[in-house]
Amino acid sequence: MAMGVCKIVCLFSFVLIWGASRGQAPKVANGTFALDSLNGLEMVDAKAEVVHYHGRPALHLVPSPDATKDYSTLAIVSGTDFKDGVIEIEVAGSPRKDADSGDRGFIGLAFRVLGRGAQAEYFYLRPTNGRSDDQLRRNHSVQYVSMPDFPWERLRKESPGVYESYADLEAGAWTKMKIEVSGTKAWLYVNGANRPCLIVNDLKLGETHGQIALWAFRSTDAYFSNLIVK
Repeated sequence: MAMGVCKIVCLFSFVLIWGASRGQAPKVANGTFALDSLNGLEMVDAKAEVVHYHGRPALHLVPSPDATKDYSTLAIVSGTDFKDGVIEIEVAGSPRKDADSGDRGFIGLAFRVLGRGAQAEYFYLRPTNGRSDDQLRRNHSVQYVSMPDFPWERLRKESPGVYESYADLEAGAWTKMKIEVSGTKAWLYVNGANRPCLIVNDLKLGETHGQIALWAFRSTDAYFSNLIVK
């Protein structure tokens, strides 16, 4: 998900009309979204506001007071139906002021989302790990998980080091994520790198398709900007 309220409104209006005229569910295969508006976003255990953060308009995602989950906040991009392709986004995450000392500022993206987040594939960052003096923490800077059956705890226990890796991250700074997906494989690139920092060869949900969503742990001060889907 670049840019402007007008572009977002026009894109979704066109898709809805086009789909309805053919008796099909609306789908967005490609799109550019500045995330300077709440239009077209469905909140799950979250609320959001448009703010100015580090030089640009951004979507600030925070947990809903009446959240039914104790860990996850989602902003689903309505109308998206993603299977294979490329997703780019810029994120900035850091632990909230009231977060526990063990929180890392978890922030990222969900794709092939089904059932309002009941099933999804995720890539996310742990920004405070990126420049830690503890090498083991550095090795846990970026993470893949697949919900509901493959949370990070299970993947780390059953396949240590396979679904997480190192990337140079700075808490609270804008960080570019690029995700490439093809079938059951996915690649995560960070900050414009030519090579992926994490490769997943066996996406746990298989060759599914679904929506795209912004994701953060509820203890994270989370900002999103410039979502591109192609």
